Order: sequence, then C-alpha cells, then structure tokens
Amino acid sequence: MSRLRRASRARAKIRELDVYRLTVHRTPRHIYAQVMNSDSTKVIASASTLDAEVKKALTSSTGNISAAEVVGKTIAERAVKQGVSSVAFDRSGFRYHGRVKALADAARENGLQF
Repeated sequence: MSRLRRASRARAKIRELDVYRLTVHRTPRHIYAQVMNSDSTKVIASASTLDAEVKKALTSSTGNISAAEVVGKTIAERAVKQGVSSVAFDRSGFRYHGRVKALADAARENGLQF
C-alpha cells in the first residue's frame, strides 16, 4: 500500500508539470516501461522484457539489471523516433535503485532527458 501511495503522490506532481511521462513497472521476472502523454490517455511508446526485439538482445534472465538496461535503451529509441525527447520519470513508487535505476540510466544515455 505504501508503494501505491508514493506512486499517486508522484503522479500528481507530474500531472502538474504537464509533460510526457516515462513510467516503469517491475515484477520479479519482468520490467515494463511506457511513455505516455501528460494526461495518461495515450501511450506514445512502450517496451518490456516480453517484447520479441528485447528478448533477442538479452543473454540471460529477464529479471536482472542487464535486461532493464536493454529495456531502457529500447524505450528511449522508440520515444525519440516518435518525437519525444523530454519526459518526467515515474518510478511507480519503486525505489530508485537496481533495475529501476539501470533502466533510467540507459534511457538517458540513449536520448531521453529527465
């Protein structure tokens, strides 16, 4: 419950900014990322460890830091291709650590600014 409370608080702040939102969700086995417009009605780009393109790039498991880096690189490339370069990072209440941090760093290195 506390993760959801943190997530709703962060989303309220992002809604005030009125910018695109890069949201991340993680499970023990997979990690998902989406770039949405400011009012969360349209998904601009998405990537996850379930995508065929991402699976090809993975060498081992889908629930580790290297998988998160591949997802971050993919989401950044897809968002930039759609014309989105600046986003607000929504970590969905997860700590900025481990896989979430790896995804964010990879997205920054590949053209997203936040």
